[in-house]
Amino acid sequence: MNSVLTKNIINFLVLVLVQVAIFNNINFLGYINPYVYVLFILFFPVKNNRLQIIGVSFLLGLTIDMFLDTGGIHAAASVFIAYLRPAILKSSFGMMYEHQTVKFNTVDFGSKITYIIILVAVHHLILFSLEIFSISKILLILQKTLFSSIFTILLSVIISIIFSSKTK
Repeated sequence: MNSVLTKNIINFLVLVLVQVAIFNNINFLGYINPYVYVLFILFFPVKNNRLQIIGVSFLLGLTIDMFLDTGGIHAAASVFIAYLRPAILKSSFGMMYEHQTVKFNTVDFGSKITYIIILVAVHHLILFSLEIFSISKILLILQKTLFSSIFTILLSVIISIIFSSKTK
């Protein structure tokens, strides 16, 4: 097994365990939950093919769904952002993405933040829309999306700073 595959498997397992053991038990103010497992999808190597990231994202979301008994909403939200990921990478990183040279440890901090914000917000909007599944509760969906996204983005940025500084 090569080192990239091993690293991805370890990241997958660690993020699932941390999500299930720690972050699922936070439930701040009754409805704010960070979903840091999306970091796996966000920072999955760019050079891998699209079908691979979509398949792995489905597996990641399904694993979270099994632990939370949420009936596939995490899988759906994860697959959706995996599908959207190339477009967001292109809009956030431009020519670096076109030439497949995006290295998340060395990219501009502003571009990285933009990328994280967009994908986390979209993930959470899909997730909470499917969870609540009622157009009459659109304000609750937007409220949960906004506050959980802020919490997830802050934790994601902190985690990415901590772990990217180790590899430099």
